[in-house]
Amino acid sequence: MSANTNITSSMKDKRNAWIWGFTPQTELWNGRFAMIGFISAVVIEIVSGQGLLHFWSIL
Repeated sequence: MSANTNITSSMKDKRNAWIWGFTPQTELWNGRFAMIGFISAVVIEIVSGQGLLHFWSIL
């Protein structure tokens, strides 16, 4: 039983380790933040009646 707990604890440490690069977990978070940003831009445009670029004086 002790060998079994060693395997699960090492798997748990690996799962919680900080991994750099294109991993599925980082891509999930990137997609979530992109969706939040897009929805925020749409809400700002609907509420104000102007596009987001007008606020930055680009258009």
